[in-house]
Amino acid sequence: MNNLKVFSITDTQSDDKFGFTHSEIGAIAEKFQCTDKLYLIREWYDGYRFGNADVYCPWDVINYIYLLRSEPDALPKPFWINTSGNDIIRNFVQMAKAGTRKELERLIDGETIPKKINQELTYQDLYTSIDNLWSILFTTGYLTQRGSEDGETYNLAIPNLEIRKIFIDQILAWFQQEARKDTPTLDAFCEAFANGDAQAVENQFNAYLSRTISIRDTGVHKSKKENFYHGILLGLLSHQEDWYIRSNVESGDGYSDILVEIEERGIGIVIEVKYPDSGKKPANSEKISTNNSAPPNKILEKGCREALQQIDTKGYEDKLRQDGLETVLKYGIACNRKKCRVMLKIS
Repeated sequence: MNNLKVFSITDTQSDDKFGFTHSEIGAIAEKFQCTDKLYLIREWYDGYRFGNADVYCPWDVINYIYLLRSEPDALPKPFWINTSGNDIIRNFVQMAKAGTRKELERLIDGETIPKKINQELTYQDLYTSIDNLWSILFTTGYLTQRGSEDGETYNLAIPNLEIRKIFIDQILAWFQQEARKDTPTLDAFCEAFANGDAQAVENQFNAYLSRTISIRDTGVHKSKKENFYHGILLGLLSHQEDWYIRSNVESGDGYSDILVEIEERGIGIVIEVKYPDSGKKPANSEKISTNNSAPPNKILEKGCREALQQIDTKGYEDKLRQDGLETVLKYGIACNRKKCRVMLKIS
């Protein structure tokens, strides 16, 4: 077997043999009586391009059709991610710098990026350069191509919703894990919260956001965007094992985002997170300490004030008072992409 013919993912001779074509998907859907799910199959599992052919991932389609036979209303799932290990991708995440993170953000936002692809890459040379990341993502199916000018540089894109979900759920989580390995920085971040240092919290959270990747989910409800930053803060503050931290706990007349009890210091912390958009400013004339040295950002400032007003209106500090904490620090935090603003009230 020393004279094999290799058909690459850019070869046009057998380009329609790597997956199901549109016509084949239509026939499959008719046979298994699930034509009403064609739009979901297309959004989740289509988008791959081999040579000049657009194809669907066959493994995903087969598994989803099989699932629909027993659960006719089942939604698509990311079946492909469990077909192999992902250690190579995770190792590249550890090597990624600011430019790589920015390009990953562009891909998640639906853009294409031009990259030179080396399809002859060997394992020995794998980690010699971060640029090899793109060849690996391409050849392993995380990315596909949307055309090439010279046969070497390809316009790379995330093929479908399934892979985009994997980027958001898994690769984003890996970036966050890497950023959380800096123990001294995490200690300083948590201590800034306990000390009531809104400026230090703001500066360090902005620095953290710049080291990870962000998601521009313009089509989702604002609450989901807020949950993204809520989750990040919860993970960072959990670094302090001696703190009692609760999320979405009932307090006063509602559910606060994050409550923290530092019992040995008699300090309680209430955190409300906002993803602000334009609108009327809240009627709140009370003086609030803020980071006056930061460039003015009226939208983020408005979000902070709304968060602090909600803490007071809903009585989120009541639970901390009931637990005997003498000092309560109230933080309104507004986030948008890689920027945040932090305001503090002490009571």
